[in-house]
Amino acid sequence: MFQRFALAFSLSLAASTALAAEGPLQIFVSKADQSLTVYDGDKVVATSKVSTGKPGHTTPSGIFSILEKRKYHESNLYSNAPMPFMQRLTWSGIALHEGKVPNHPASHGCVRLPNGFAKTLFQMTERGAHVIITDDPVVPKPVVHANLFTPRLPVDDGGLLSDVELRPGRVEAGLKPVEVAMNSVTPRSGAETKLTIEEPPPLRILITRRAQRDVAMDVQRLLNQLGFDSGVPDGLLGSRTIAAIKAFKDKNAIEKDPEILSKPFLAALYAQAGEDHPPMGQLMIRQKFQPLFSAPIDLKEPEKALGTHFLEATDVDRFKRKAVWRGVTLDDHLPGSTQKRLGITIPADDPALFTAEAALSRIVMPDELRARIETMLSEGSSITISDTGLGQETGNGTDFITVTRARPRA
Repeated sequence: MFQRFALAFSLSLAASTALAAEGPLQIFVSKADQSLTVYDGDKVVATSKVSTGKPGHTTPSGIFSILEKRKYHESNLYSNAPMPFMQRLTWSGIALHEGKVPNHPASHGCVRLPNGFAKTLFQMTERGAHVIITDDPVVPKPVVHANLFTPRLPVDDGGLLSDVELRPGRVEAGLKPVEVAMNSVTPRSGAETKLTIEEPPPLRILITRRAQRDVAMDVQRLLNQLGFDSGVPDGLLGSRTIAAIKAFKDKNAIEKDPEILSKPFLAALYAQAGEDHPPMGQLMIRQKFQPLFSAPIDLKEPEKALGTHFLEATDVDRFKRKAVWRGVTLDDHLPGSTQKRLGITIPADDPALFTAEAALSRIVMPDELRARIETMLSEGSSITISDTGLGQETGNGTDFITVTRARPRA
């Protein structure tokens, strides 16, 4: 997916680059070190000094992707300031681009790159390349866990996802099947069969806690199933849905509660519908900057924070059912009000305990959902694990953008 080519150019004190890139590239920016490092798997292929946002214009930390590339661009926010070799990270104005790079943060929020290196990096990347911005530097490390996806060959028996509730990425969108193309030709006698698989674009997977809209859509679906007309499941608590909830509560003598989607109500609703309990998590998938589908999953020990983790798959081989996952854990402080809203009583304060492996161990998903994802898995597919769900920067024409918060200093 990302271009593979030899790089040959003069090295300077500001930047250095290795000779080759063989797989999906990851770009890591450290605001504390004012540095940028490009990884190809676990191999460093380029490094450079940078200049991030000055006080009052801090560059956001988090997980981003390159959304747009322009060799020449002018700022829409700052007097048409030139931004050569611009690689956009958010539609609100954060980007990598060529600019003056002193030995301190000096930009209005973007990540400035030295002359020469900005062009080189522009030539190395394609849209969709991940950019991880942190305060202190982080290094991707191999992650091995039974819950990580392993690629598999597609099947044609139509059995995948027969028992899994999938939801289109947008409420108004119809769920379109996504298939991995297989072309096989029946060989003549004595000839070998050749199977050609067209690899799909990489997936962007977000594993998070359920938002109120996810819960509301489930409630509407179950109420309709039980004969309480709540309208078309859209996740909105309109008058028709509220009336159906009230009718269910009255019929089942559920005590009054100021919270319309109260725990006693949800427990009774799921029990009557023959479902064990409300799922606590949600898995969402995007591809080529567009929502694809989402599905409920479960989270063990939901009172514990998951933390924020990013993992990317390389060396994907669906014939051997193998992939190499590498990941990082990001510092992400959740304010007390956010923890309360999410039902978190144990924050992810200890990085030694709240690892990517620990978060993966708490995720429970249907086998059919896993199978669907694994037939679509391809080189450069990634997983973001986060407590806070979809952020404001995630929207039309983006991957999942996760903005993290630094821990307040004492």
